[in-house]
Amino acid sequence: MAPGQDTADRSAPIAILGAGSLGQLWAGYLPAGHCVFLSRLSSSAASARHEPSCLEYRLEQPDASDIHCSVAISPLADTRPDLVLVTTKAGDTLNALEQLMPQLGNTIPVVLFQNGMGCQQAVADRWPTRPVLAASTTEGANRPQSGTLVHAGRGQTWVGGLTNNGIRCLSETVRQLSLSGLVVHSEADIHQRMWDKLVVNAGINAFTAILDCPNGDILAHPFFLEHIDPLAREISAVMALEASQSLSTDEIKSRIYEVATATAMNTSSMRSDFQRGRETEIDSINGYIERQGQAAGIATPVNQMLTRRVKDLTES
Repeated sequence: MAPGQDTADRSAPIAILGAGSLGQLWAGYLPAGHCVFLSRLSSSAASARHEPSCLEYRLEQPDASDIHCSVAISPLADTRPDLVLVTTKAGDTLNALEQLMPQLGNTIPVVLFQNGMGCQQAVADRWPTRPVLAASTTEGANRPQSGTLVHAGRGQTWVGGLTNNGIRCLSETVRQLSLSGLVVHSEADIHQRMWDKLVVNAGINAFTAILDCPNGDILAHPFFLEHIDPLAREISAVMALEASQSLSTDEIKSRIYEVATATAMNTSSMRSDFQRGRETEIDSINGYIERQGQAAGIATPVNQMLTRRVKDLTES
């Protein structure tokens, strides 16, 4: 299977909104000519601003040779997708879809790949009759420099419907995503899957951004060791209100340690955002737990502190 994209083809079954690390990962593994990145501009506006017609980058695969990817960039009006993947940052997603949805056919499935929680349900609530799905993935990717995407570690992806029409098109959506060669599963309880990932992200990402270190380095740092126990208690208490299967404090700590150890040399997406001066997804991770706790009368001082510390970093 040849990764990349035939840049002469402006009609592809899969359109990707968001050309960050995750968007580039899926575009790189899908068959040539099978996907296109969506431009936020019309054809005439893109031409006037000399927007590029394709995105070219090198994809470094784990335990395999590098591959060159050339993926077309096209306005939705010039594209006739069967499926849309949304890989924008969580805070940008609703606004981006407000612009996209009026132009998109009512039956085209939209799959949300955002970290954390909150924005997915906001999208489903905004368009309840649309086929809206969510994905939770453990695929790791980062961009150490422009033109290079590192697939840091192979993982798995679970996809589930958020609306009734999303549930109806789940099997076909999974079939299309599986053409990438990445491991993709149907998931009846995607809300639980998102919580399982949120638990890990809430226990790793903010610490790596605040300490500016790879995932594994947090495990022996006094700042992490001081806060991990109360953090896990807060997560467990809020999770018990929302998830179909909650985790104990010890189970949450075990998962955080396990993932941080397995990805010890990796840079989290939040640390990468901080290093590049981009807005982080802290509001959808620890900030989400803080808001849900407040709504339920559960104190979450550690999540609140981590959220504030990360925001202070990015604002400064």
